[in-house]
Amino acid sequence: MNVLSKHGPAEIDVDAAWHDPKLANVLYHDWEAANYDEKWSISYDERCITYARDRFVAIAGAEGWPYADALELGSGTGFFLLNLMQAGVAARGQVTDISPGMVEVAVANAARLGLDVDGRVADAESLPYADDSMDLVVGHAVLHHIPDVELALREVLRVLKPGGRFVFAGEPTRYGDVVARRLSRLTWWTTTRVTRLPALTSWRRPQQEFDESSAAAALEAVVDLHTFAPASLRRRAHAAGAVDVAVRTEELTAAWFGWPVRTFECAVPPGRLGWGWATFAYRTWQRLSAVDSRVLSRVVPAGLFYNALLTGVKPAPAAVL
Repeated sequence: MNVLSKHGPAEIDVDAAWHDPKLANVLYHDWEAANYDEKWSISYDERCITYARDRFVAIAGAEGWPYADALELGSGTGFFLLNLMQAGVAARGQVTDISPGMVEVAVANAARLGLDVDGRVADAESLPYADDSMDLVVGHAVLHHIPDVELALREVLRVLKPGGRFVFAGEPTRYGDVVARRLSRLTWWTTTRVTRLPALTSWRRPQQEFDESSAAAALEAVVDLHTFAPASLRRRAHAAGAVDVAVRTEELTAAWFGWPVRTFECAVPPGRLGWGWATFAYRTWQRLSAVDSRVLSRVVPAGLFYNALLTGVKPAPAAVL
């Protein structure tokens, strides 16, 4: 059976990863690294700077900036931390990921942006940093990949200085994820069949790329380990030892729109849609997010929204009398 290497399906057996989610994360994300930013429309301009800053402010506020030393868990290509640094949230950064390919791309992105960032290949459950060494730890869409979330949060608190903060965003909720996946599967099925029509063949990716996507999907089922109820995230953070813990959710109609859009973009050739489409998709997502936040969050249960955000603080040591 084919598996994924950094360059696509290779002569490695994906069965080896089915019972080893950490190996699956390395294989899958190494394979994704070179094209990850394009796949997820990640940029390091005002669009994504604003997105990252708004997520941070929504759960942790805008006080205490800039944090001197910040660490990102599961950084991928650096999307969250690099954009937060550009927004003025942090001065210096460390990017970590279990995937060497992702760390390589993240460090290169930071260098291109002129940011003070180092990178290490690291397991979130055993961070290679000293106790009390970071002012801020962040992550985006990472906790659901980690086998032992509470252990990872304990590591986060270990490396934070007393009073230091962690902020995680983009974590899938239990019910929001069910809806998003069903919408994505329906969109993929529809697009890949409609583009077989003779008049639409220019909108169809080469079959080899569809085969590689199917191989990727096989490992994606292994690397996505958790979905979260808001209350469960709160309990895990408290159990790890955090104080001032807060959880909130966002994106309801925005997720119903965004996931089919992203799936459609992945199903057609790169560059086929153009800047006009990208602007339409982003502006529509913004408007729907505003409706979700200002209106629907007041009447719809929090657990039905797609994204969960989590923050907490490392407690100061007890005073010695």
